[in-house]
Amino acid sequence: MFIQKIKWSVYILIFLFSISSFSQELLQEKYNFTKQDTLRGSITPERAWWDLTYYHLDIKVDPEHKFISGKNTIQYKVLKADSVMQIDLQSPLKITKVIQDHVELEVINDGNAHFIKLKENQTLNTLKSLDVYYEGNPREAVNAPWDGGISWKKDDNGNDFIASSCQGLGASVWWPCKDHMYDEVDSMLISVNVPKDLINVSNGRLRLVERIGDTQTYSWFVKNPINNYGVNINIGDYAHFSEVYDGQGGNLDMDYYVLKYNLQKAKEQFKDAPKMMKAFEHWFGQYPFYVDGYKLVEAPYLGMEHQSSVTYGNKYKNGYLGSDLSGTGWGLKFDFIIIHESGHEWFANNITNKDIADMWIHESFTAYSESLFLDYYYGKQASSEYVIGTRRSIKNDRPIIGNYNVNHEGSGDMYYKGANMLHTLRQLIEDDEKWRQILRKMNVTFYHQTVTTEQIEDYLSKEAGIDLTAFFDQYLRSVKIPTLEYSIDKKVLKYQWTNNVSGFDMPVEVKINEEILWLEPTDELKTLEFNSKISTFEVVKDFYVETSKL
Repeated sequence: MFIQKIKWSVYILIFLFSISSFSQELLQEKYNFTKQDTLRGSITPERAWWDLTYYHLDIKVDPEHKFISGKNTIQYKVLKADSVMQIDLQSPLKITKVIQDHVELEVINDGNAHFIKLKENQTLNTLKSLDVYYEGNPREAVNAPWDGGISWKKDDNGNDFIASSCQGLGASVWWPCKDHMYDEVDSMLISVNVPKDLINVSNGRLRLVERIGDTQTYSWFVKNPINNYGVNINIGDYAHFSEVYDGQGGNLDMDYYVLKYNLQKAKEQFKDAPKMMKAFEHWFGQYPFYVDGYKLVEAPYLGMEHQSSVTYGNKYKNGYLGSDLSGTGWGLKFDFIIIHESGHEWFANNITNKDIADMWIHESFTAYSESLFLDYYYGKQASSEYVIGTRRSIKNDRPIIGNYNVNHEGSGDMYYKGANMLHTLRQLIEDDEKWRQILRKMNVTFYHQTVTTEQIEDYLSKEAGIDLTAFFDQYLRSVKIPTLEYSIDKKVLKYQWTNNVSGFDMPVEVKINEEILWLEPTDELKTLEFNSKISTFEVVKDFYVETSKL
């Protein structure tokens, strides 16, 4: 995902003021949590006893009436014998019936959570399935993708142009599912029936196109595990072109679907896609979804990291709708949506947060990936200048980690404060190749897994060989910017950390009299005497800290 959209023509200063108001839309501050928040955000007993193995989402999309109908076949493995299953579907959509073994089951509705009373004996370790039928007019996204839902738009030629987006809000806004991040389905078939003059593009590979009267059904198969919000539909008057990328995993199919009148612009702008793949396979390791391919699909909104079906709406411009988020000029060297949203294939789709409170795992690493793209093509200085430039959007309004078990995201600072935290960590490791190997190994260690913050913290501490407990407490769980307080008296430097969490003792590089050296501050005042008068003093800018005189 990405920071909040504004009209690209407004002044950049207004943009910078608005950037962190992303938290007012997708990242809403919800502290009066309700039962529905708990049902949506926790691993309830009615979820815990069964493990998702397969979905077949089979639906008809009616653009004229903004209507969706169909069913989701849910296959699961029984982990513990039980008789009540929770399935999620958001109003105004309605479950019309649930069938298992030709028997219709009772459904008890509690807001957006629906509890299915099973009749068949749920024997431990057996595979079972049921069909959930539903229909209705799904919530329409007014300002996609931040508010979520279905975008029912028209292209410039008056053709229907439709797409889903549901990060945060949840996939149950448009289809019935087990709507919690902890349990990804192992594989999935997505069959979407649309008017015959339109094409539907979804995740994975196109398996079948079937003509049915004045409609066509497009069936896409996903072989890899996929999170719910990563599933998408994109319906439009598309043109298709493709290329084969020679990657670390062999030949990778890269397919592009764009509105027909944008074909020539796309063929030029989408050259950033293989460039992205080359840079990110260098930094993060092999693209995680070779078997499902990679797609970039034009959508009627800015974009989203749908797995193997990344959506694009950046108006074929470099930067973020033509603007540089860093103010350095480096942000205009690449198409923000192609680079950022594709970076999520490693961080969000390969490594996925188990609870959305840990969404920084998606966004901090992916925001940081923008600077690593620059590092690969333009060098380390360009990378540093860019990520440092993005600090102007940091608000320090609330912690990056949200509240657990209530579907609550942390601050929008998970983007560029998180990116600067990782950039700071790179400095602490003092070995760029070691840092690269840590990022690559991370995508192997947690390959196709859902994870917690604690797992990522422990991994980085172990691989770095540094106890990063206080480091992460400072940047993820506090709104304080660590401040190096200092005083200079001729040859004597006194310094200490303030505005810090307990135990914060991060070393920091400083430049004194044009010489770079490391200091090891704590929250207790330290003294260092030099051989000559101290004329100049500054903290190296790569560290996300502040300074203040004692």
